[in-house]
Amino acid sequence: MSSYEELLAQQAKLEKQIEEAKARECAAVIDEIKKKIAIFGITLDELGFSKKELSLRKSTAGKLRVRTRVAPKYRDPQTGVTWSGRGKPPKWIVDQDRASYLI
Repeated sequence: MSSYEELLAQQAKLEKQIEEAKARECAAVIDEIKKKIAIFGITLDELGFSKKELSLRKSTAGKLRVRTRVAPKYRDPQTGVTWSGRGKPPKWIVDQDRASYLI
C-alpha cells in the first residue's frame, strides 16, 4: 500500500499532466474556432459579444463580474432625468447646489 506522501506526489504529478493536456487541447480548440470564424466571416455581434464585453472579460481575467445598477440619487425637476452621483456629472447639475436635486 502507498504511503500518504507517495500519494500526494502522484496527485501533484497527475495535476501537472492534467494542466498540460488541458492547455494543449485548449490551444487546438482555439485554433479550430479561429479557422471557422475566418471561413464563415463570423462577427462578434453574431456570436453575441460586443467589444466592450470582451474588454471587460479580459480585464477580469476569467472572473465573471456582474455589474449592479446604482439607484439614482439626484433628479432634474424640469426634465425628470436622474443621476446616480457616480461618474461625470450631467450639465444640469454642474456648478449647482446638489442638495436641491436630491431624491
